[in-house]
Amino acid sequence: MAKLLIIDDERAIRSTLREILEYENYEVEDIDNGIDGLELIKKKKFDLVLCDIKMNKMDGMEVLEQALAYSPDLPFIMISGHGTVETAIEASKKGAFDFISKPPDLNRLLITVRNALDRGNLVTETKVLKRKVSKTRDILGSSENIGKIKETIERVAPTEARVLITGANGSGKELVARWLHEKSQRAESPLIEVNCAAIPSELIESELFGHEKGSFTSAVKQRIGKFELANGGTLFLDEIGDMSLSAQAKVLRALQEHKITRVGGEKELEVNVRVLAATNKDLLKEIEAGNFRMDLYHRLNVINIHVPHLTERTEDIPEIALNFLEEICRDYGMPVKKISDGAMTALQALPWTGNVRELHNMIERLIILSDKVITENDVIAFANPGGGTNIGAVNTANGQSGLAHGPTVDYDKFNNFQDYKDHAEREFIKFKLEKNNWNVSKTADDIEIQRSHLYSKIEKFGLKRVAE
Repeated sequence: MAKLLIIDDERAIRSTLREILEYENYEVEDIDNGIDGLELIKKKKFDLVLCDIKMNKMDGMEVLEQALAYSPDLPFIMISGHGTVETAIEASKKGAFDFISKPPDLNRLLITVRNALDRGNLVTETKVLKRKVSKTRDILGSSENIGKIKETIERVAPTEARVLITGANGSGKELVARWLHEKSQRAESPLIEVNCAAIPSELIESELFGHEKGSFTSAVKQRIGKFELANGGTLFLDEIGDMSLSAQAKVLRALQEHKITRVGGEKELEVNVRVLAATNKDLLKEIEAGNFRMDLYHRLNVINIHVPHLTERTEDIPEIALNFLEEICRDYGMPVKKISDGAMTALQALPWTGNVRELHNMIERLIILSDKVITENDVIAFANPGGGTNIGAVNTANGQSGLAHGPTVDYDKFNNFQDYKDHAEREFIKFKLEKNNWNVSKTADDIEIQRSHLYSKIEKFGLKRVAE
């Protein structure tokens, strides 16, 4: 159910508009001045505002400007008994969706409200989709380590030099590769990614170089390999330390001669590919163990970029966490939650074995399970969902160690993070409903979602009030 706010200093107009809109099943609040209206806009999430222009205390145009500075995508419909073409144009220039004269025509009012809400939904959905399909996420952080990586990318990207990116799992090696491609002369050509660890050794050569029909039992048709697909662009070989020795020999030849041969084929194909590689292994140790070719290592390691572990750049955690917080809240369609200083300090003290990827999951978990402000206790309680009731020590702001105590849950029953997330969301909503004596409206306000959305969640999770 869409939530509307009416700002008008005439009680009769407010009452009339409210009665009409509530009859159309909108949730409506009203206020008689612009100053209090702005405060409501900052505290609550509204889908649309209907605002008078001539008011005491604060002019409607000023309300419009200040509100859109705070919430740029909030649709405004301006209403006035002294409407002129000039006023309507001015309101439009300042960002209003439409202008309606008093007394409002009922049909036009309802159509305008519906159109404004539809546009607001489209703007929100478009932003989410743009973020999801955007090529490259920013490299977040202002630490010295990250500064050096950004500087190296700026210097190396425009060249044709091969780059070996090293670092632990989840540290952001793929992101560095993407930025090297985005800032290169090949940015308009494809970036083809291959996870060498995810492909069986007997199939890696076919994946990279392609195969001819009939070259082996399951080769029912010709296949184009990744080197050919990346022709003119960039090939990113992730986890190259897991590549088989036979495939390494063929990759070395491709790098030396810029030619490949499909599996089962005889014709040599010229390829123009820039190769970027990444690994979480120490390749020098792999060379000593006989698992990696030294000549390929030197071919790949023209430029080395090491991505540090998150614990080596804890000063970047607040910036990364706040970015994830805003992004995830917007994807969920909820107001952006706040995070206390104590919670941020607790986050910086965690071991982060899963690196930046783990931090993203942690922020998502905190958003689901915490109240409006994420506290230090929330971080301690939910720091390690697989650790049972005793999940380890967290250094707090005063330097003391606090023992994290979380609820006992059988985590083996969850197949993936989405299953765990659904479980956590169900328990959170159930707890809030019981706390509010199953008052759905109050619960929706408490957790800052629309009442219709909460009803959908109740139905989805099969929640029912237990008779006392």
